[in-house]
Amino acid sequence: MVGIIGYGAYIPCYRIKAEEIARIWGQDASKITEGLLIEEKSVPGLDEDSITIAVEAGHNAVRMAGINPVRIGALYSGTESKAYAVKPNATIIGEALGLGYRYMSADLEFACKAGAAGLQMVMAEVESNMIDYGLAIGTDTAQGRPGDALEYSASAGAAAFIVGRKRSQMLARLEGTCSSSSDTPDFWRRRKQEFPVHRERFSGKPSYQQQISQSVGMLLEQLQLKPQDFTHAVFHTPNGKFPLQIAAKLGFSREQLKAGYVVPRIGNTYSGASLIGFAAALDIAKPGERILVASYGSGAGSDAFSFMVTGGIRKKRRNTYTVQDYIDHKQYIDYGSYIRKIGLLD
Repeated sequence: MVGIIGYGAYIPCYRIKAEEIARIWGQDASKITEGLLIEEKSVPGLDEDSITIAVEAGHNAVRMAGINPVRIGALYSGTESKAYAVKPNATIIGEALGLGYRYMSADLEFACKAGAAGLQMVMAEVESNMIDYGLAIGTDTAQGRPGDALEYSASAGAAAFIVGRKRSQMLARLEGTCSSSSDTPDFWRRRKQEFPVHRERFSGKPSYQQQISQSVGMLLEQLQLKPQDFTHAVFHTPNGKFPLQIAAKLGFSREQLKAGYVVPRIGNTYSGASLIGFAAALDIAKPGERILVASYGSGAGSDAFSFMVTGGIRKKRRNTYTVQDYIDHKQYIDYGSYIRKIGLLD
């Protein structure tokens, strides 16, 4: 018996439109938006990095959970954009959130599914009675080489989830989780490389679709469920088209995707992508509704979860910031401001 007792998201307020990036590189903006199904993306501020973004999401999660943060026994931070090459994000986040010192911590890496991997880890530790509460965060200020396709999609944001085992505190109970892993080289960055490299011919069917199909397929078989048994489905969103394609392949409808499909307005937040979508679904979910969450990480692998929303969610959502609040709170910037804010004009 384990579940979510609090969650929170954070998305920086700055946005750059796809058409502004296309203008700089002399590209056709309509082809970009139609191909990626991304209209704009979030951009970190000059004083924001993967740590500060995670702290904001973590504060929201702790506030919703309503627990003393020193009772959190583990904190895992998943990211592709660590603030330090050698120094953990997790301990800085824990210090800022007031966790004290009696907790396990680690930074996790598995491309875009690092945050979801952390969620699996704290759920296992809570369920085994190693800890009372655990905190998992997916956070990124993702980078894309100027002029590359990733520049249109790689964005910034974080989501945090606190896990506990007391039924009275739960807003969503875990029903099951399954994972799939493989060595599929679709995306990587070697040491001292400033930007990641991607091979698009490996990213779609051989990697993204294959891994999510396997993790979700195993989960449905394990729980003896069908796609129609879920009210909401959240798939990792490297762009706008991939989740639509995998949903159709697995038998999920666009209506089931609607709540967690936020990528056209904020881009791909990498380690926070599927978790921000999960938070968006929880923002509107009703007691008794079931939510599917399927992460994806290049390299490649996928973690799938099934959650049942409980009656406690109504009270938990009071006086909290929703994902939609952060999406609506935005300020557009031009390309010059963009490259300054992401550190290309050091």
